[in-house]
Amino acid sequence: MADVVVDFRSDTLTRPSPAMREAMAAAEVGDDVFDEDPTLHELQEYVAGLFGHEAALFAPSGTMANQIALQLAVPRGEELLCDAAAHVVTDEIGAAAALGGVSTRTWPSVGADLDPAVVADMIRPEGFVAVATRAIAVEQTHNRQGGAVLPLAALRALRTIADDAGVHLHCDGARIWHAHVADGVPLATYGRLFDSLSVCLSKGLGAPVGSLIVGSAQRIAAARKLRKRMGGGMRQAGILAAAGLYALRNNIARLAEDHDRARRLAEALAPSGVVDPARIRTNIVPLDLTGAPVDGPAFATAAREHGILVSVLGLRLVRLVTHLDQTEDGIDHAVKVLPMLLSS
Repeated sequence: MADVVVDFRSDTLTRPSPAMREAMAAAEVGDDVFDEDPTLHELQEYVAGLFGHEAALFAPSGTMANQIALQLAVPRGEELLCDAAAHVVTDEIGAAAALGGVSTRTWPSVGADLDPAVVADMIRPEGFVAVATRAIAVEQTHNRQGGAVLPLAALRALRTIADDAGVHLHCDGARIWHAHVADGVPLATYGRLFDSLSVCLSKGLGAPVGSLIVGSAQRIAAARKLRKRMGGGMRQAGILAAAGLYALRNNIARLAEDHDRARRLAEALAPSGVVDPARIRTNIVPLDLTGAPVDGPAFATAAREHGILVSVLGLRLVRLVTHLDQTEDGIDHAVKVLPMLLSS
């Protein structure tokens, strides 16, 4: 196999920059289980402020952050509505059911083409036999729909629907920073639309670990107890919080560069018929190989032989993700090589 030239498998593969490592080394720390870590306090207050909420809580992973938020919103045995390809039901190892006893029902996965009326029709009230709907979850941006950005109008409609039905509205905002950069919607505008959000520091922003749950002070106080129960109580977590603060203060605006690189990849691959560049809004490029001369595993193997790593999500589905650890030379190499691998 050739030496790796560019790695498109995920934007979680980034490593802390020297400046981020310096911030981590200099962080003032305390014991977070005693709620005494000053740098973690600073991060949590900063993120809550970004989204216009009262409080936030740092968690080791996006999965833990999502599942804490869902457990707070949905009593055991009751119902969550979400997209059929949502991370909370496809990529979290069944945690909603296994840990929270949450029943889930899904609408067809359509990414940015979500019709709020479809969601409204699915909501079930209290009934003698039916499971009552307690929460709706959406994903911004949508990972398995190619980094799709849900339109602000659709999210506002969902807020109205949730209010009318008296149900909780949660945002899995692992890559909400990308939506903010792509559409120019202020983070506080997104924040006002949701009862809770989970936001990730290690997807695209370059931090080594961590997500935050964002919500009301009362909700976050309850979240702290659930985090401890799930094994997420940390000690001198300020070292990690310092990385997150650096990421938020330095790496959000530069996401536009990742979006530009993703569109460049999509445009280079468009003649092969595997991707529509017009639908690439952020840093994820899904390749549908249904009509291609190679399937996903074969394409990935061939790419690896040229020093290019990609993710195989299905027999005919491959994903490319751009991020800050890639170079222009690496993108140039991919633009040259990947189309050749799809030629018959």
